[in-house]
Amino acid sequence: MAQLKYKRILLKLSGEALSGDQGYGITTSVLEQYSEEIKQVVDMGVEVAIVIGGGNIFRGVTGESSGIDRVQGDYMGMLATVINAMAIQSALERQGLYTRVMSAIKMEQVCEPYVRRRAVRHLEKGRVVIFGAGTGNPYFTTDTTASLRAIEIEADVVLKGTKVDGVYTADPFKDKTATRFKTITFQDVYEKKLSVMDLTAFTLCKENSLPIIVFDMNQRGNLLRLAQGEEVGTLITVDVPSDNL
Repeated sequence: MAQLKYKRILLKLSGEALSGDQGYGITTSVLEQYSEEIKQVVDMGVEVAIVIGGGNIFRGVTGESSGIDRVQGDYMGMLATVINAMAIQSALERQGLYTRVMSAIKMEQVCEPYVRRRAVRHLEKGRVVIFGAGTGNPYFTTDTTASLRAIEIEADVVLKGTKVDGVYTADPFKDKTATRFKTITFQDVYEKKLSVMDLTAFTLCKENSLPIIVFDMNQRGNLLRLAQGEEVGTLITVDVPSDNL
């Protein structure tokens, strides 16, 4: 069996990714691909926790622009993340995996309330734990949820799966001369004003020396390669030099 670099990971996925090319809702083919990728690392012995956004269904900030109260909109967004969490749970269970959805807002008919010790125990038993409903509080993003839950469960790394294969000097979709960082420090991300996570989420990881890897989740095999320690995407840590682009 290949050597594992990470024993316990927190995988952050965007809700928009689940919509695929249709731009809204949940695409079955994306769910199947993600569940297959996750199964590969679970079968190798990696303990996997997941946080997913709800932007494919509803975003609190967007709701505010249409007249919905920000706090109300944020709670609606939290419920959207639970819908996505249940969809991923179903896809993972079709792969034969054992799962638990844990919600920061109590809805015990459909999922467990979030309890840190219980979440850790599920992971130790090989279950995939999916955290829904954000932090349970308005004004906090699912990026912040990912950082917070990763610290609480003592994950080895936050893996941020995106449609881009890492952190670039500029937006690669707008600037064709943009180059990708292989490694970069938290401090350099601050100084260069690069877009990785919202500031609260990013600071939580920095202050707790929790590395972040930004990678392309849509490229098959990337998650497995990361678990085995291959250089995929961009690694963000406290003390890694960033002079290697």
